[in-house]
Amino acid sequence: QDIRDCPGPLSALTELNAAVKEKFRHLRSRIQELEQMAKEQDKESEKQALLHEVENHKRQMLSNQAAWRKANLACKIAIDNSEKDQLLQGRDLLRQRKTTKESLAESASNITESLMGISRMMSQQVQQSEETVQTLANSSRTILEANEEFKSMSGTIQLGRKLITKYNRRELTDKLLIFLALALFLATVLYILKKRLFPFL
Repeated sequence: QDIRDCPGPLSALTELNAAVKEKFRHLRSRIQELEQMAKEQDKESEKQALLHEVENHKRQMLSNQAAWRKANLACKIAIDNSEKDQLLQGRDLLRQRKTTKESLAESASNITESLMGISRMMSQQVQQSEETVQTLANSSRTILEANEEFKSMSGTIQLGRKLITKYNRRELTDKLLIFLALALFLATVLYILKKRLFPFL
């Protein structure tokens, strides 16, 4: 909106555009960092969530760039028309030179204020993007730590399962040995009783 309403001259518009380009460059760099972080995620759901956030930022940036180009085009047309009007009004321009100088000074002041407003707005957007990246980085670290804990717990559970299986097999072997010993004992007792009570058999 500030670019669209810029009264000129073209040098003021150029300075305004340079500041906006720098902000876009910084924002693009932050989006690339976020995309790289998304690609490094191990968990697919986290990766997709981050990539979705990246796409949202890209779409917003493209929308802002399109609006910025349209505003530039409208501003340049307005400045060209204004310069043509000034050329047609040469006499009046000479008479009103003092007034024009004051108007230019006021326009320069307005442009400066507009630049400061845009700078503050872009700074806030960059800060919000940095906070989003930091939050996602913290979430990623937490997920990685939880994943490591789950891996450790899984190893402990597998070891416990192996030990339980081993003890179950040993218990089965012990029961079988006890049963065989008991059978041998009973057979021995029966044999002795048979020899004592029924020696003739």
